Amino acid sequence: MKNERKNKTEASGFSIVELLIAVTIMIVVLGLVGSLLSQSLSTRQREMSRTDALTSAQAALNVMSREIANSGYGLTSNGIVTADSNQQQLHFISNVANNNAVLTNRYENVTYFFDPVTSSILRHDANGDGTAAPQTSIIINRISNVNFLYFNYTGSNSAPTSSATPSLSTGRVRVMLTVSLENVQGQPSGQSVVLVSDVTLRNSRYMLQNY
Repeated sequence: MKNERKNKTEASGFSIVELLIAVTIMIVVLGLVGSLLSQSLSTRQREMSRTDALTSAQAALNVMSREIANSGYGLTSNGIVTADSNQQQLHFISNVANNNAVLTNRYENVTYFFDPVTSSILRHDANGDGTAAPQTSIIINRISNVNFLYFNYTGSNSAPTSSATPSLSTGRVRVMLTVSLENVQGQPSGQSVVLVSDVTLRNSRYMLQNY
């Protein structure tokens, strides 16, 4: 009877080999779960960073688009200062007050330009608040590039020609912001997204007749 009980007790336990196999399987499973969890958190962080960056960029693009669209208001031209505008800078004027013949009020002499040192788009108001010195402010940072593309309308031809430089016939400006996304561990680095806005210069000569 004693020997029979002893045999039953030994048969109900785990051998060393079985225990090692169970521990190995457990470690592999825990490793897979940990890897999946880490990847999930990394993806979540990337998407949060992407959302924040794009939301800020879209808000900045909306502000720029509204102001650029008013270029030339109260004037007889499209308002773009052609000698001081290019692919990474846009200088425009408008008679916002529209009750005088001078352009010394706030918002009437504005330049948007890209600053590679701070990776930002800056807004320079040459008139400041109308009484103070010129003011320069950051519209948005974490930008790797900004491009202005100018569409010129001539004569009765409604199909514009695009150019890297503006002219007196420019009636539309395309603003392209390249947003740099933060690097996230476990995700590809150096990612970026391009946001585009086509801005119609509603006060240009061509658009006054066709807009």
